[in-house]
Amino acid sequence: MCLLFFSYQMTPGYRLVVAANRDEFLARPAAPLDYIDCKKTVLAGLDISGGGTWLGVSKNRKFGAITNYRDGLSIPGTPPSRGEILLGFLQGEMDARRYAQFLSTRGKLYNGFNVILGDVNSLYYYSNRIAHPRLLGPGFYGLSNHQLDTPWPKVVRGKKLLRPHMVECDKIDPHRLFELLEDRHQPPDEQLPATGVGLEWERLLGTIFIDGAQYGTRSSAIVTIDDKGEIRFIEKSFLRTGPGSRHSTVVDLSVNN
Repeated sequence: MCLLFFSYQMTPGYRLVVAANRDEFLARPAAPLDYIDCKKTVLAGLDISGGGTWLGVSKNRKFGAITNYRDGLSIPGTPPSRGEILLGFLQGEMDARRYAQFLSTRGKLYNGFNVILGDVNSLYYYSNRIAHPRLLGPGFYGLSNHQLDTPWPKVVRGKKLLRPHMVECDKIDPHRLFELLEDRHQPPDEQLPATGVGLEWERLLGTIFIDGAQYGTRSSAIVTIDDKGEIRFIEKSFLRTGPGSRHSTVVDLSVNN
C-alpha cells in the first residue's frame, strides 16, 4: 500500500472509512482480495512473493494497513518482509496498542515502513522512522511514503478531493471514491519531494494514480466499518494487457456480526 486516506470517527454512521491505492511493480505476483486463512478470519490481498499483505481486516474487527517509507535507505542483506507485519497483527491476539508497542521494539529489523493498526477501541500509527507509536484521535488523515500527514502534493490533493465524500457526506459512495483514486494530476517539479530516487521517479510517483510501464497502481480499495461493527471491503484491481490498455475487476465482500 502506497497511498492511504482515512476518516476515523468523523463520518456519521461509520467508525472508520478508508480509501487507498496499492502501488507496486507490475510483474510482482499478487492474489486478489479474499479470506487468506482456512478459518476465514482475515480478509486481505496477498503478496505472493513476500507472503504478506498491505491492507486487511479480521472478523474480530481489526484493521491494518502498511506503506513503505521512501528515504533512500535500506538494510543490507535480506531483511524480513514488511508484509508479514500486518499478518502478525490481524492473525494474532494482541490489540492495536500492544502490537504497536511490540513493533516499536522490532522496527529496526525492517526497511522503512508506516503502519495503521486499529481495533474496536483504538487506532494507532507507527513508523520505524519515529520513536514511539501514536494514538490517533478522531480526524481525517493522509499517508503516503513519509510520515502521517506529511504534505506531499498527492496527499494534500487527495485529502481535498476525498474529504467531501468521506467526511462531509451522509452516505459513502464507493464508485465516487474509486473515481477520485484514479486522479492523475501531475504536480510541478518544484513541489515534488526529494527522496533519493531521482526526478523521473519522483514525477512518476507524484500522482495519486500511477500509470507507469513497469510500476503503477495495481489496485484501489475502499474499507468501511460502521457503528454496528459491520465491515465492507471492496477491492478494484487493474490489469494491464499492453501499452494504453487496462481493464479492472472488482471484489466486494462484507464481514458481519
